[in-house]
Amino acid sequence: MQPNVIRLVLYAILGATVTVLIIGVPTALIPNPIFGRMIPPDTVDYLFFGTTVLLAAALAATYAWPAACPLPERRLAVGTIATYFAVGCPTCNKLVLLLLGSSGALQWFAPLQPALGLLGIALLISTLAYRARLLWRTRSGQASTASKSV
Repeated sequence: MQPNVIRLVLYAILGATVTVLIIGVPTALIPNPIFGRMIPPDTVDYLFFGTTVLLAAALAATYAWPAACPLPERRLAVGTIATYFAVGCPTCNKLVLLLLGSSGALQWFAPLQPALGLLGIALLISTLAYRARLLWRTRSGQASTASKSV
């Protein structure tokens, strides 16, 4: 069964909007009066953020199909959290400051942020691929019992 194109687009827009609000606003990649950054964002931060928004939109669009497919929640959660930490300001993150202090945040955490971003993007891509594969099997009639997500 094909989804309605309007429904598919609305789901994608909703997924992108929620991602922008959850990741972009608190990390101040989207300028706002509530949150600020002590260290200006790099181009890589915007690249990871844009990729995350696109992947979230694509993942949300898969819900336009009426098939019930499991979602690897842990993979999605870890990917989203890794991306959030990757694009955030290292000295604005309270958890990082508590664990490493301000000098440790700059010396140890900031160099790890690109790796966190790559990990987050890889996990989000694998989540989308997993869900798309299950939807394709369901649409083509090859669906067997779906395994529990990892």
